Amino acid sequence: MTNYKKSIALFLKRFFLIILIYQLSRFLFFFMNLNLFENFTFQTFLGGLIFDIAAIAYINTIFLIAHLIPGNFKYSPTYQKYLKISFYVVNLIFIATNFIDIIYYRFTGRRSTFGMITAKGMEHEAIGLIPSFLKEFWYIGLAFIIISFLFWKLIPNLNKNLVHQKLTRKDYYIKYSYLVLSIVIILIAGRGGFRKKPLKIVDGIKYGALSNTALVLNTPFTILKTITKKEDIDKVKYFDNKELESIYNPVISLKPKGATIKKNVVILILESFGNENIVRGQTPFLDSLITKSYYFKNGFANGKVSIDAVPSILSSIPSLMNNSFISSSYSLNKINGLPKIFKKEGYNTSFFHGAFNGSQNFDQYAKVAGFDHYFGKDQYTGKEAFDGRWGIFDEEFLQFYATKLSSFKQPFFSSLFTISSHNPYIIPDKYKGKFPKGTTDIQESIAYTDYALREFFKTAKKQSWYKNTLFVLSSDHTSSGGDKDIDKTNIGKFRIPILFFDPSNPKLTGVNEKNFQQIDIMPSILDYLNIKTDMVSFGKSYKSKQNFVVYYLQGTYHYIKDNYYLAFANNQTIGLYDWKKDVLLKDNLIKKDPSKVKEYEKFLKAYIQSFNERVTTNKLAI
Repeated sequence: MTNYKKSIALFLKRFFLIILIYQLSRFLFFFMNLNLFENFTFQTFLGGLIFDIAAIAYINTIFLIAHLIPGNFKYSPTYQKYLKISFYVVNLIFIATNFIDIIYYRFTGRRSTFGMITAKGMEHEAIGLIPSFLKEFWYIGLAFIIISFLFWKLIPNLNKNLVHQKLTRKDYYIKYSYLVLSIVIILIAGRGGFRKKPLKIVDGIKYGALSNTALVLNTPFTILKTITKKEDIDKVKYFDNKELESIYNPVISLKPKGATIKKNVVILILESFGNENIVRGQTPFLDSLITKSYYFKNGFANGKVSIDAVPSILSSIPSLMNNSFISSSYSLNKINGLPKIFKKEGYNTSFFHGAFNGSQNFDQYAKVAGFDHYFGKDQYTGKEAFDGRWGIFDEEFLQFYATKLSSFKQPFFSSLFTISSHNPYIIPDKYKGKFPKGTTDIQESIAYTDYALREFFKTAKKQSWYKNTLFVLSSDHTSSGGDKDIDKTNIGKFRIPILFFDPSNPKLTGVNEKNFQQIDIMPSILDYLNIKTDMVSFGKSYKSKQNFVVYYLQGTYHYIKDNYYLAFANNQTIGLYDWKKDVLLKDNLIKKDPSKVKEYEKFLKAYIQSFNERVTTNKLAI
């Protein structure tokens, strides 16, 4: 075998070694999150292999060139040493992202993207949370160290017994032709083989059940696919403007007949209070409050991470792209959410978040949204209550909140985002053993925040503003997992409690069975208070006859109307289910009910086109 052929063989051995490691990390990903996926099938393995080869091909194209570039210089020990080290380091960094997502997936429900790991504010969170993650999930770190060691030991080396040959011009021509051919082959592998369009994140759906998409994908691929995409919004043109408006128009005009009701409005956004955590013994106060409120039984989040919830709830902007709106380049778009609308009505406006300033970029968004005041960890005053990681314990911060509300001129509009039921789920030492542990890691901290809510309302009841206040409570998203199969479906992953509580209005009670989402909160509040306004809202008022919900997760749009749920990806419907009868989404009705598929597709396409056009052209406000 010539030296050049040995270089080709060396690269192929190294390439296949990385494929093996990627497959190993996928099996770890599956077994560590067994309750979140359906069965691991051969199709899942095959699809995963295709995505692994694509990611590895992209990452290692430069190393292919370094291995195969003609010339005797590359056979020197020094060249080979640095080639091996750089090959190891670069690939190990990408392998590490697969291991990180073994745990991070439980919280986001999707593989990490470039936008997620580089979002402004994430660097602050990492400082506080990575140490606790490493402590809690030490076994993942240990597994990665073992893999890192084995990877280095198993990287083959170039045979030292090389016979140096003088290369002729013909030799160079032949070797360059090999190099060019190899680059073509690896680029074809990178695009997923011979296909019309390169492999995309959403193509993972083709190789398994909808809930198994993340298992088919790998994190290096999703990062690479989003590293150059500044926006994550595709330009679509399903309809001309006239037809689009006739199908769906997000402009809502509220023209109440009665006089404006100048009530204070308080929105409490509860960290990870998904349906899997309520009415199960962990939230006695919230459960009791639900019975005194107007409760949206079929409430849904419009995203899977905290950073998606704030624009959804406060500005009626859903999360329909892989990057969160707050961290995207569209975050400075003109928006006309609740803060600005209430400000025109003479309200004092404020936003509270007990974490360090800069967390989740909420402070910047508060400015863009038009809040008068932002209160974070830096603005907190009171007894020492730092949780040692990233913010103020909920009990003390909610008491601080009640005090600040009493200092504001009425009417006021204010929102607070709780933090204690966020990983690492720290509760004050004095409450250790006081609350039920529950069946999942998060539930003790859920019970603590529920207690903090109870204490907040005890204090609030004593204030002069209490009876003249509308309280809205909503979870930001579901938690990392529930203990029932229904919690793990693509419906269950987004089910959250949403309720309106007005202590002065006994008529605003009962259970609403209609489908209701976070982006419906804004128009519903304004409608309830008889505020006259025109706005862009991708939701609808609770008084509306419409009964839909739309959310999105890594390439798949989810649409719920009445009793049906439709999944839409790659420009086509991939699932239709009667989600109230078929709670585990086992019976796909695509072929059984094509007329419903066509009807739902038409609306969803109009919804997507309207959202994409308004975001990209900065038309989120009238």
